[in-house]
Amino acid sequence: VVQLVESGGGSVQAGGSLRLSCVGAGITSYWCMGWFRQAPGKEREGVAFIRSDGSTRYADSVKDRFTISKDNAKSTLYLQLNSLKPEDTAMYYCAADSRLYRPAGARCDGTRANSWGQGTQVTVSS
Repeated sequence: VVQLVESGGGSVQAGGSLRLSCVGAGITSYWCMGWFRQAPGKEREGVAFIRSDGSTRYADSVKDRFTISKDNAKSTLYLQLNSLKPEDTAMYYCAADSRLYRPAGARCDGTRANSWGQGTQVTVSS
């Protein structure tokens, strides 16, 4: 199991941007990494995911506004949040499926995530 350390959250006005980072030794070698968010009283939502080969997927609610990326040399996962809306306000968590290889037929959506960051708060005001 690998410790994940997140940073980059904060408070911004609607329309602003933030860049979240998640650092963990070797995490960019995992077959699937991603970001979840959870607002008070709401269900946890998968936001964006990236495979070790660089392919990505996004929740419909953030498509065209958020970008997930990684830096293999720095063992860092990023989430660029642009055009932020008040409804984006949530605690954001990075998560990993620590397996090195994709299970047969698996979808990179965080369903088997087994390592989690402690979260970083994103607050968007109107």
